[in-house]
Order: sequence, then C-alpha cells, then structure tokens
Amino acid sequence: MSHSRSDRPGGAFAPHEPLAEALLPHATSSDDGSHDVAHLARVWSNAAAILAEEGGAAEVVAAAALLHDCVTVEKNDPMRAQASRLAARKAETVLRDLGWDGERIAAVAHAIEAHSFSAAIPPETLEAKILQDADRLDAIGMVGVARCFYIAGRMGSGLYDPADPEAAWRPLDDKRFAIDHFENKLFKLAAGFQTRTGARLAELRQARLRRFYDEFLDEI
Repeated sequence: MSHSRSDRPGGAFAPHEPLAEALLPHATSSDDGSHDVAHLARVWSNAAAILAEEGGAAEVVAAAALLHDCVTVEKNDPMRAQASRLAARKAETVLRDLGWDGERIAAVAHAIEAHSFSAAIPPETLEAKILQDADRLDAIGMVGVARCFYIAGRMGSGLYDPADPEAAWRPLDDKRFAIDHFENKLFKLAAGFQTRTGARLAELRQARLRRFYDEFLDEI
C-alpha cells in the first residue's frame, strides 16, 4: 500500500524523514498558524530547491529548517528580537541529546540564529544563507500575503487606515494596519537574499507581492 507524504509525520521533509520525525516533537511551541509545521515544511522545500543549485550540507540545513522556530515569541513581544537566539540554544540541546557532534550542532545553531530579520545577525556559512533565504521566501509571494494578514488578525490589527491607506501623510504602523507591513518590511526582503538561487526565486515572489498590494489598493 502506498502512502502520501501526509501519512508520515516527516514525509514533507524527504529525504530526511527519520530526522524530521525525531525533531518535529521539539519543533513548535505555540498555536501560531504562521509558524506551524506547514511553515517548516515550506521552508524545507525552499531550502531543498536552493541546496540543489548551490550545494551545502543538506542535513544541517534540514535540522535548522525543522528547529528554526522551536521557540516562538509573538510579533508584538519585546523579546521578539531574541527569538532566534533562544531557538538556537534549544536546538543545541535537542541535537546533543540525539548524539550530534559539536561542529554540526554549532552549524545548525548559527543558521537558526542568523535566519531572523529582527535579530540582524549576518549569516556566515552557506547553510545559514540557505536557511535565511528559504525562510524569507515564505514571507513574500502569496503565502507571505496570507501569513501577513493571519498575523495581523492574531495581533488584533486592522486591514488598513481608511483615511490614508498608503501612509502618504502618516508614519507607517504595521502594528495597527496589516497593509503597512508591505512597505515597512515585506518589500525590503527581496533585496537581501544571500544566494543566487534564492534571489531568483525571490524576484518571482516579489512580483506577486507587489501585484497583490496594487490590486488591494485598487479595490479600496
């Protein structure tokens, strides 16, 4: 009897299913649907596409993709900028318990620390660059749009300021208005990709993001 990847907990992380099944119980720590197992699977899918062209240590990237959000800090929490460091420390413990050696643990921890936009830690290894690109690809394009509005609803934000939706006469405030997050952050992400493959994929998603923004404004 054949099985789809949804039949197996780690199936979305092929060819690293055993690793995924070992790490998934440690991988998420909240009910945030924008940082759930589906997000982890998309990040791995993005990373696998980049690995295929750029090379790199695939198992290190897979472990980092699985554990990069293992400590979740809400977007409106003052500790948000520390989330990736906290996740890296937890990942170190989890991987040490699995018998990973110190060098590979350090490689995973650095990739996790450096993936975060708010942490502002430069990625120094190819694996860290791949994880950062893979995670940021999930923040732009149509999935990025969906995640943006999901998080805005979770935070109790409005869709837009009806008096000035494009923030022509006011400061951008993405804590109050979801659409402000596009100019405040999302449109800036495409310029910061670390790998050639990531940058190429980002260009396509950036165009989708811009198209949504323009059509959204046209409707209001």
